[in-house]
Amino acid sequence: MPAERLQKIIAAAGIASRRKSEELITAGQVQVNGQVVTELGTKADPEQDHIRVNGKVAARAGAFHLCRAQQAQGYVDHGERRQKAPTVMDLVSKVKGRVYPVAGSIGRAKACS
Repeated sequence: MPAERLQKIIAAAGIASRRKSEELITAGQVQVNGQVVTELGTKADPEQDHIRVNGKVAARAGAFHLCRAQQAQGYVDHGERRQKAPTVMDLVSKVKGRVYPVAGSIGRAKACS
């Protein structure tokens, strides 16, 4: 895999947004292969380089999995958070990795396990 900007790798790993990743880099909280990186625009290969943010390994973003979940009774849509009821995102809180809620039909996606 070709080298990418470090802030893009950190954002893809779900650690922070690209802008927040830039702040982490300039604050000296990011290491590549054991070396602290503070310069924006630094590139790294997420498959070859060992990247840490605040001492934690930045797992490389792999293939994503699409799954479908029905909204359970008593749960509200994520956009309806003003209510005190739990949200649909609470149903998938134990799923590893990033979860992106989408509205509407997603076709033939398999159910989450």
